Amino acid sequence: MTTVAFIGLGNMGGPMAANLVKAGFSVQAFDLSQAALAQLAEVGGTVMSTAREAAQGADFVVSMLPAGKHVAATYLGEQGIASVISPDALVIDCSTIDAATARKVGAELAAQGIAFIDAPVSGGVAGAKAGTLTFIVGGDEAHFERARLVLSAMGKNLFHAGDIGAGQVAKICNNMLLSILMAGTSEALQLGIDNGLDPKVLSEIMLKSSGRNWTLELYNPCPGVMDNVPSSNGYQGGFMVDLMAKDLSLATETALGSGSSTPMGSLARSLYVQHQRQGHGKEDFSGIFQAFAKKN
Repeated sequence: MTTVAFIGLGNMGGPMAANLVKAGFSVQAFDLSQAALAQLAEVGGTVMSTAREAAQGADFVVSMLPAGKHVAATYLGEQGIASVISPDALVIDCSTIDAATARKVGAELAAQGIAFIDAPVSGGVAGAKAGTLTFIVGGDEAHFERARLVLSAMGKNLFHAGDIGAGQVAKICNNMLLSILMAGTSEALQLGIDNGLDPKVLSEIMLKSSGRNWTLELYNPCPGVMDNVPSSNGYQGGFMVDLMAKDLSLATETALGSGSSTPMGSLARSLYVQHQRQGHGKEDFSGIFQAFAKKN
């Protein structure tokens, strides 16, 4: 049986690891949350007391962590796991982090003879639970092909974006565009509402017109227009504002590093950071709709 070490069982990592168990992998997991570990144990995962213990003897090491500093510390820190990873293992980091950290971790692991790919995901918590995530991979093509065995148990769409770090760049480009589309859709819908239009009718009109986009089709930000989306559940669930603000900050840093012009991305970041500071950080990112409502 193929053994997978899984480090990081948050809102995304927990269901991803559970899907690996369901697919027949032996999953050795570690997380700081005992509750998260208990949930995975309930579906057949093996709970380990440390990340180093989880990584020992694994054929694949998968990590899903909050930020670059956590990824670097997990693999390269004083208590890092690099020294216990088998040279025959493949490391798959699914965290969304800065490309520079992904390249650094990849280079240092390569120096120890360990293969590494960065494989950030798109699809949110719902996609993680359903096993329909999109994986955007940076790394050697042979390593990408080898990773298919594991990634296909957690996702539906697998893309090879280029060398190590390319996955991270592609992911933040996607999320920057998503934030712009969500803010623009929210702005347009509120303009219609302010002028007496029914948001459901307006959404249908735009879906059949040149303004059609993913947010209108699958994730409408206006409450009551679409069932089974966060906007109709008090903006609970889905992809948090905190995470979108983080990804937009990564996009800004990347743009500065390459001298790229991203005025729309910068504006979207300002809007989301402001929304975050107003106490909406734990709500779904479609809640930016509220920022355009008239204040009484």
